[in-house]
Amino acid sequence: MCYTKEQIKAAVQVKGYKWFEDALNKTYDVNIVGVRNNAPNIYKKVTNVFDDCLTVSFKDAQSVEQFYCWKATCDPGKKGVQQFHNKNGVARLVPGQYRGAYALSLHQGKYEAVCQRLQEVTVWRDGNKDLTFDEVKQDTGMFGINIHKAGVDSTWVENWSEGCQVFKRVKDFNEFISICKKAAKIHGNHFTYTLIESTDIK
Repeated sequence: MCYTKEQIKAAVQVKGYKWFEDALNKTYDVNIVGVRNNAPNIYKKVTNVFDDCLTVSFKDAQSVEQFYCWKATCDPGKKGVQQFHNKNGVARLVPGQYRGAYALSLHQGKYEAVCQRLQEVTVWRDGNKDLTFDEVKQDTGMFGINIHKAGVDSTWVENWSEGCQVFKRVKDFNEFISICKKAAKIHGNHFTYTLIESTDIK
């Protein structure tokens, strides 16, 4: 499911988070917002599919409002949950607004992505591998909870994510990175990422 800019903006503002609209009317003041699908039938289940959304809202070079909504995952996949590399358990990002936490950088030293480089984020840790997400143990720090891509058009999340926010399709990710590069030239290489849940949207 995808949403409108108005729905995303309203949900972000109801939470009391910042919605970026440059007072000097500079363009590409981007709002990067993930929406985790927490519908009752799948809440806390490891679905292993790209059933979340990543959105970006901004004004383009002609000051025209732009909005994109892409298929993604905001949760680890099955392999990520069962074969995680952190001894404290697999990470799952806690909903919130992470101001200035991200920058364009290399994901795992391989390709340019929007990476957690500048500020700490908070995750839940789940180590029991039972394919149900626990929301008990929180951990705050620099974990490399990046925004990156999966395959050309991936079906399953598997270990594309162990906490990262991951695009389903490469072409969507490339479009996102192109926008972020333009934003960085105007506003500097620092980005805020906001994660909300589908039940936050009216």
